[in-house]
Amino acid sequence: MHPGVHARTNPDKPAAILHGSGEVLTFRQLDERSTQLARLLQERGLKPGDHISIFMDNRLEYFECFWAGARSGIYVTAINRYLKPEETAYILRDSTSRAVITSASMKGLAAELPSLVPEVDLWLSVDGGIDGYEDYRSLVDQLSTEPLEQQPRGDTMLYSSGTTGRPKGIKRPLSGLDIDDPEATPRLVPLLQLVFGVDDSTTYLSPAPLYHSAPLGFTTTAQALGATVVVMEKFDALEALRALDEHHITHSQWVPTMFTRMLKLPEEQRQGFDWSSHKVAIHAAAPCPVEVKKQMFDLWGPIINEYYAGTEVNGFVFCSPDDWLAHPGTVGRSILGTIRICDDEGIEVPAGQPGTIYFEREEVTFEYHNDPAKTRGSQHPDHVTWSTLGDVGYVDEEGFLFLTDRKAFMIISGGVNIYPQEIEDCLIMHPMVADVAVIGVPNADMGEEVKAVVQVEQGVDDDDELATELIAYAAQHLARYKVPASVDFRPELPRLPTGKLYKRLLRDEYWGSGGGAIV
Repeated sequence: MHPGVHARTNPDKPAAILHGSGEVLTFRQLDERSTQLARLLQERGLKPGDHISIFMDNRLEYFECFWAGARSGIYVTAINRYLKPEETAYILRDSTSRAVITSASMKGLAAELPSLVPEVDLWLSVDGGIDGYEDYRSLVDQLSTEPLEQQPRGDTMLYSSGTTGRPKGIKRPLSGLDIDDPEATPRLVPLLQLVFGVDDSTTYLSPAPLYHSAPLGFTTTAQALGATVVVMEKFDALEALRALDEHHITHSQWVPTMFTRMLKLPEEQRQGFDWSSHKVAIHAAAPCPVEVKKQMFDLWGPIINEYYAGTEVNGFVFCSPDDWLAHPGTVGRSILGTIRICDDEGIEVPAGQPGTIYFEREEVTFEYHNDPAKTRGSQHPDHVTWSTLGDVGYVDEEGFLFLTDRKAFMIISGGVNIYPQEIEDCLIMHPMVADVAVIGVPNADMGEEVKAVVQVEQGVDDDDELATELIAYAAQHLARYKVPASVDFRPELPRLPTGKLYKRLLRDEYWGSGGGAIV
């Protein structure tokens, strides 16, 4: 399944709509424009197995770029548009991207990239206006819309950070099958069809950035099934509620922070909308506070579905509204992979006892690009077909999974994964910092926020002025969402004799002695 199928049967149906502007991309346009871009990539020497990167804001060309790669046997990497130039350059180099597609809204950042990554062959801006970039539209519009003779199925290679702080590409082998081959069906199709009921009558709202794994994967799979996707340029609580009404949305996807923002709107602003078409709301990325989810059930009715999974798709846990109401706080039961809960020695533990969450599959379906050690580290020491995202949780007697801790103290703020090591590696370079630990602390709106706990060099005053300086220093080197919201100081950080930072002791000060509870 792919847009070309629907372009032949329903060419003028919207494949994507940009909420606000009302801009529409039909299935015919999506099929033709992605074909033209695929031709351009081929003319510039890209071949199956090569990589391209998308680095832009939410706009309809995102789907043209994705499907161009999907019909060319090319890996597509979507890059967080809020990264700094050096962070973006690392991903471009690591992925060996040969083409980069951006937009004029990214001009300030994008203009620096060609000099940082000269090995990239093709720099394109979808709306021109960036030095060093060719104009996307003028190049693709002159090319044939006839399908290429060969259209091998491509895939994404999205990046997910680890405790080392450097993001790693999650890579799967290409099948080599033609995009029209029934065996080349996108891997999320069964999930969206059978679990969430997505089909060609669906109108799917995505309020989140398309560079995230779930929004990109779910929207493009919905298009493969013939659904219309509505994309918000950026999330706004009131506009999201309006979009549900205006576009007669049937399915939607959210993170818990979006729920809290909508619930905080004045009651009168949440009145007067017609949400009768809205049948399935999906949320993931972070556990939702029980009270917040209960209030959302009151607002929309029992239509909120939850899942727990990672970009790796090494397993998938699903929770229906009925299951959650019967087991508040659960993320559901596994529908892909057998859950194995193991202690620190790798030994399975009984129901109700927390441990590392592994998924057992028949085979390992992913690897971390350029990092075999990280790939092996994600596997159980005795069972290579058991893999983990590093999260801690337990299952009850009925098999419902509950999460109890973050993977390697990862911070989840507003549904976005933030990895402390990268921030620590930045701050430790400041001349006044002797040692540093970065942790997530409670935030009523975002779930967690970033806090740096710093031990200063001898003779340095640990005052508010230094805290402000350290935050500004981080802002020079890191994406905005990674910058600490606050800095606390300690005479000495708790390190074990081996030198390992005992971060849990710090974290417990802010979360309480339970330390690992997810709220």
